[in-house]
Amino acid sequence: MTATLTSDRPAVSRRPIRHGRPLTPVSGLGFGVAMLWFSLLVLIPLAAVVVTASTGGWSNFWQAVTNEQTAAAIKLTVGTAFYVTLINVVMGTMIAWVLVRDRFFGKRVLEILIDIPFALPTIVAGLVLLSLYGNNSPVGVNIANTPQAVFLAFLFVTLPFVVRTVQPVLAELDRDVEEAAMSLGASRFTVFRRIILPSLTPAIAAGAALSFARGVSEYGTLVLLSGNLPMKTEVTSVRILSSIENDNLDSAAAVATILLVISFAVLILVDAAQRRMVRRG
Repeated sequence: MTATLTSDRPAVSRRPIRHGRPLTPVSGLGFGVAMLWFSLLVLIPLAAVVVTASTGGWSNFWQAVTNEQTAAAIKLTVGTAFYVTLINVVMGTMIAWVLVRDRFFGKRVLEILIDIPFALPTIVAGLVLLSLYGNNSPVGVNIANTPQAVFLAFLFVTLPFVVRTVQPVLAELDRDVEEAAMSLGASRFTVFRRIILPSLTPAIAAGAALSFARGVSEYGTLVLLSGNLPMKTEVTSVRILSSIENDNLDSAAAVATILLVISFAVLILVDAAQRRMVRRG
């Protein structure tokens, strides 16, 4: 005799996974207002720049961005912003570490000084840097009208970005995990490399992206310090202004579009890297 066992329990059907709830009327209204405001301030102006750059056709666009003087300005701007970002990643993380993990006299003063590049008008910052590192430098260092002046100006205006993105994340880290790892024999370097650094990496990447974008767009601090010498210290923002003053809006829009594409690509790469790190836990 063969017995057949049957289950009295009904089959369990899987519910579809919902990735989000539908918008309520209030939240839908808020979303619409936010998108309208964002479009008026960001999307429409950016679209207008791209449209203006394309009015002369591809040949004029290519000629504008491959012009020898323009190409030199783009190379100087993007290259300097890249190297400054690398320095900010290291120094900004170190400063954030000191501000969070150490106690010392003058810490509150340092906290305030870090934000000076945020609050100080860029033309005033340029005047300060020129007074310190210009022809009549009180410290004996004269870098005015040199590529080093561009590097210094970028360093000044981008300093706070990595510091202020890493600092709150570092402050929220659980110290018990670090102490447990060290109690099990891990060195301080191993704890930093295996526990602390992976947690800080998304914040460091975000600060680096902001630092790069800020450097690429800088203008005010360079007007006095760099001298805006063509093929030597002229950056793209100055090149764009020169094109506008010469009533060449197509060329100015073309250069601005190149900067927009570069900055947008950097932000996309950083966002993709952050998402990948989050998925890995």
